[in-house]
Amino acid sequence: MSEDGEGKSALYDGFLRGERPDDILIYLHEEGVGSIDDLLEIGTRVEDGVVLVLPGDDGKAAFESATGLDAMDFAGQAMQTDGDIADDCTSGSCPDVGDDPGDHYVKFVFAFAEEQNEAVGGIYAEGDVVHAYAACACGTTYSDKWVVAE
Repeated sequence: MSEDGEGKSALYDGFLRGERPDDILIYLHEEGVGSIDDLLEIGTRVEDGVVLVLPGDDGKAAFESATGLDAMDFAGQAMQTDGDIADDCTSGSCPDVGDDPGDHYVKFVFAFAEEQNEAVGGIYAEGDVVHAYAACACGTTYSDKWVVAE
């Protein structure tokens, strides 16, 4: 795949369409990134940060390097709380926002796609499924999963 901006954007778009089940998506909000420009060599600039789409093991290593957290440990913790994560994996609605919207924005997201699997049933029979795990600036972690839109 090309390393130019178009190639990275194509990786991101392909991930969102469920076409990259071997890759990991990482979203990093600009507030938590030292230099967005450095990450643009491997990522796609989005409104409030950068998205990286990397092969599985490389993605997990990049997530750990960027956040200091083991990707699978983070996912296990986040999946204990259901939340709403945007289907572009760059924002969400913190389940702890309550009446004070204060410091509630997605700091980072770890996501992967799973191919349609009719044998498993449920939403997995309906199409490719994105699993996303988010950390809010307030410290709450949460997860969401959805069938990729046609």
